[in-house]
Amino acid sequence: MDETKLRALLGAVASGEVDIDVAVERFKGLPFEDLGFAKIDHHRMLRRGFPETVFCQGKTPDQVVEIVGRLRAHGDNVLATRCAPEAAKAIQQAHPEAVYHAAARAVTITVKPPETAPGFVAVVCAGTGDIPVAEEACVAAQSIGSRVERVYDVGVAGLHRLLGQTETLQQANALVVCAGMEGALASVVSSEEPPYGLAVDVVVAVLATVVTGLIDYYVLRAVEIGGTIAFVIMVLEPLFGAAIFLWLLRVIKRRRGK
Repeated sequence: MDETKLRALLGAVASGEVDIDVAVERFKGLPFEDLGFAKIDHHRMLRRGFPETVFCQGKTPDQVVEIVGRLRAHGDNVLATRCAPEAAKAIQQAHPEAVYHAAARAVTITVKPPETAPGFVAVVCAGTGDIPVAEEACVAAQSIGSRVERVYDVGVAGLHRLLGQTETLQQANALVVCAGMEGALASVVSSEEPPYGLAVDVVVAVLATVVTGLIDYYVLRAVEIGGTIAFVIMVLEPLFGAAIFLWLLRVIKRRRGK
């Protein structure tokens, strides 16, 4: 339930269009709904401006379907991440309007299109093996109103591939950079040295799990080399967090009038 719906419900109660008992039943789902195996945060839309996301990994298909169903019943858009094909199929059987984004391993249900953000986010990945991670960021960003440009397979092993995307990178409002191995790509695109010096608000560096066991020694040191490290935020998978960070940053800047 968002603020608009809440105001409409209270107005309907005040005018006598909705009975108090009916309103009480609707409010029972706030701030959360206890399903026994999960407590769904229906209040999050009101607090943050976007509903709770369903992280499917570790949940049974039946659990995922029930959580998605309760979110959908409250009129919220749905984003389910790390969704295995069998769970996605179960969601689509229960909700034919659901869209399965196979490459991102995500499912979306759009009840109300999100407010469109100005500009665009460039999602950059170092190698083809990082695409599933990058696609999760794309779907998450699009689900909260961001336009996305994809810049894939431009790792530091062949910088000429990255140079061909300079215009897109320089025009982006923000970058989400996904890289495994040594994680150096974020440092390259955030460097103050030519040919970049990117005029973006922020670079979100995502360390793909291909580097499991190497993160502490190699990757963090590689990312720290970046000349504009103050503007680089490092996150681990899942990529949903990168998109939500950018959304929150947008909200903060809007409230500050920037």
